[in-house]
Amino acid sequence: MRIAFVVQRYGTQVSGGSELHCRWLAEHLAKHFDVSVITTCALSYVDWRNHYPTGTKIVNGVPVRRFKVAERRDLRRFHYASQEVFYRTHSEADELRWLELQGPKCPDLVSYVRDRASDYDLFIFFTYLYYTTFHSLPLVREKSLLVPTAHDEPPIRLGIFRRLFSLPRFIVYNTVTERNLVSRILGSAHVPSEIVGVGIDRSPQVDTEAFRRKHGIDGPFALYVGRIDQWKGCPELIAYFARYRRETGDSVRLVLVGRQEIPLPDVDGVVRLGFLSEDEKAAAIQACSVVIVPSRFESLSMVALEAGLAGKPVLANGNCHVLRDLCIESGGGLYYTCYDEFRECLRLLQSDAELREKLGQGGRRYVETHYDWAVVERKYLEIINSLRL
Repeated sequence: MRIAFVVQRYGTQVSGGSELHCRWLAEHLAKHFDVSVITTCALSYVDWRNHYPTGTKIVNGVPVRRFKVAERRDLRRFHYASQEVFYRTHSEADELRWLELQGPKCPDLVSYVRDRASDYDLFIFFTYLYYTTFHSLPLVREKSLLVPTAHDEPPIRLGIFRRLFSLPRFIVYNTVTERNLVSRILGSAHVPSEIVGVGIDRSPQVDTEAFRRKHGIDGPFALYVGRIDQWKGCPELIAYFARYRRETGDSVRLVLVGRQEIPLPDVDGVVRLGFLSEDEKAAAIQACSVVIVPSRFESLSMVALEAGLAGKPVLANGNCHVLRDLCIESGGGLYYTCYDEFRECLRLLQSDAELREKLGQGGRRYVETHYDWAVVERKYLEIINSLRL
């Protein structure tokens, strides 16, 4: 089968989120099918600036065809449009204008999917939220599979997405929580679906002491991995951590790994390492005492799963139902819903090595049972073979 993944941005420089999920899945399914990727030239989701050249390039063995983004995102207009459609009475035309500003606006990609639809047996779309999926999926609905990576956020309540979720031949969800959310809000229960998630590779053996020496990190540290922006809860995390250090006198550091998309205040004890290679990220996870996942909006947290496989406890934002359920089901972490809970959970995790070990073991067992690549690949093979036209 010839399978095309359609995603808003793609590449080894894109860390975390649905884009990394897409890349890992494409690389694993390439062992079984003729896989390629259709995407834009953007690297940053903030402004969708064209970064990569147009054309086709092989990335980790997978052909990736990139198209130029027609317009960079106007942040001021996008913010205004978001306020309009999320919190005020508005029309469908307002929602469609919001989607154009959301981007990445790439009509050449949409035209390619339309004109070359017969070249592929199946299109796998990541995620529901962007221009690339919204305008491309309806063109190939009869051979489309949607991985929505949806979570409880304002856009999912927009009327334009109700029709989109009725179109795919199949939907793959990350969790039961995600499927229930989408079915309740968008009425998609009639579309065939399965809960699969993403596989997690076992971390390579790394030298954690070399990692510490290279980055000048001694003593215990908590770790955040992912995009550093407001939607991932980073400003709140920084504020909570600064207050925690002041109130408890704990000398623990907070290490941030990922591309910084917003300005952050200088806070004592916060170390910013920027984007790291997969090996260095694995070293950071293995060297830390706890991985913090502060986002309120997740359909699945891959770094939480990576932490679990490495035997590290997670401290997650319990206002995100997916993260809260993950902590409960796996027995691999604690969760907080306010600062006082954050303070007590972090203090407990930093002071109790036996608890950290117990939570780490629970997380490892859970990930090995549910998110091993052999399990994920088998589920996708069964789904894809059932969709053969």
